[in-house]
Amino acid sequence: MRTNMFFYYFITGFLFSIIFQQIGITEEIYNIGNRREIFIDNKLIDKLENILFKLCEPIPAEKVLYFDKPWEGKHSGYVTLIHDQDIYRLYYRGLPVSKADGSNAEVTCYAESTDGIHFTKPSLGLFEIAGSKDNNVILANDPPFSHNFAPFIDEKPNIPKEERYKAVAGTFDSGLYTFVSPDGIRWRKLSEKPILKGASWKEFAFDSQNVVFWSILEQKYILYFRTWNGPNQEYRWVSRTTSSDFLNWEKPVVMDKGNAPWEHIYTNQTIPYFNAPHIYVSLSARFVPGCKVLSDEEIQSIGVEKDYSHDCSDVIFMSSRGGNLYNRFFLNAFLKPEYPIENWVSRTNYPVRGIVPVGDYQMAFYIQKNYAQDTAYIQRYLLRLDGFSCLSAGYTEGIFTTVPIIFKGNNLFLNFATSAVGYVNVEVQDISGKPLSGYEFDNSIPLKGNRINFKVSWNSTDNLSSLQETPIRLSFKMKDADLYTIQFK
Repeated sequence: MRTNMFFYYFITGFLFSIIFQQIGITEEIYNIGNRREIFIDNKLIDKLENILFKLCEPIPAEKVLYFDKPWEGKHSGYVTLIHDQDIYRLYYRGLPVSKADGSNAEVTCYAESTDGIHFTKPSLGLFEIAGSKDNNVILANDPPFSHNFAPFIDEKPNIPKEERYKAVAGTFDSGLYTFVSPDGIRWRKLSEKPILKGASWKEFAFDSQNVVFWSILEQKYILYFRTWNGPNQEYRWVSRTTSSDFLNWEKPVVMDKGNAPWEHIYTNQTIPYFNAPHIYVSLSARFVPGCKVLSDEEIQSIGVEKDYSHDCSDVIFMSSRGGNLYNRFFLNAFLKPEYPIENWVSRTNYPVRGIVPVGDYQMAFYIQKNYAQDTAYIQRYLLRLDGFSCLSAGYTEGIFTTVPIIFKGNNLFLNFATSAVGYVNVEVQDISGKPLSGYEFDNSIPLKGNRINFKVSWNSTDNLSSLQETPIRLSFKMKDADLYTIQFK
């Protein structure tokens, strides 16, 4: 069904573009259908007056897991969170000693939770570690796959139950291999040889999570992996490749950074956004080598290993609508290194792969903290649902007008927030920008409050069904208000 819907949106928009070109209108018609659109780029934007894009600020929440088992330790990391119906599953590398990447010192660990906050480490009895099988290890004694084991749930239709969970893992020396599992705990290697292997470390480094998902937008598996790029191949960066069957992969292409400056991207954590899967979101670790913030005395006081005390990293937000372009619409940090000083060391602030809903109002993501310290842990952060970024108007009234769109549905719903004096008014216009009768700003019932999914109304109607599949524009008049989402239903 979703495949047919995305094909329909594409063809309909394409045909309207041809028709309007023939009559002298050259603007692209964007077929929004009934998809939720979040304001993370300028795809829908035609005009902005006194309205700005604003990156939202995450709310720190609970510390959910410490890497405190003997086989885990201060160099644990490369964490994946999977929300599978009623259970949250955490996967991460356990590594108690430094300088042992790709060795038998690494294991893949597992923890689970029913609420995304309180995680337990079950005794699985699968591998013997230090003379005992009383541990939470799901992969061991098979270097180098525990270095960066990166699982996901395969959303491709008609996948066999025994292959519902999939993963990729491997380093430059081994290349990337594929794994499958029926339950996310018991894994077997799927590929007999690497699915991807580079001729040099600068080509395909793989020394990070290399993440995969099934894309309902592109109808293929997408694999984002760690490589190098830049004028002299000096920047840690990301490439991608695609596959229809998870075993045979196309020639990789470098992700285009657009007009953004070159920066080190260490983990990309790219996933389809659960509320709008045609949009990929990426909470990435931006690594700043040689950025020493702490004094020697502070370094000694927190007990961080010296080799990890002279770099820093923060979290940035990127997005993509398919293909090999990352949208670096926001260059400032999405999450800055926080107080206290333990957060200002190398390879801390690395995002966990996975963003999950929290009730009807919020969503959560997770961050690694205190790397190379005995206190290393994972912390949860909260955001408003759809609230990576928004269109924001201040006290002076502003107007936002969309590009020409076609839609499917009877009503328009918004995710928005205003102050007590703020408001949002909505006008429906024809493709030339002329207000449609009954849908003018003067007839718009002002929207006030803090709403996640609120229906837009005009004095005489809230029904837009007669305008379905007709090119229109939407115009929003806003004061002291933030707009996060629009969706027709």
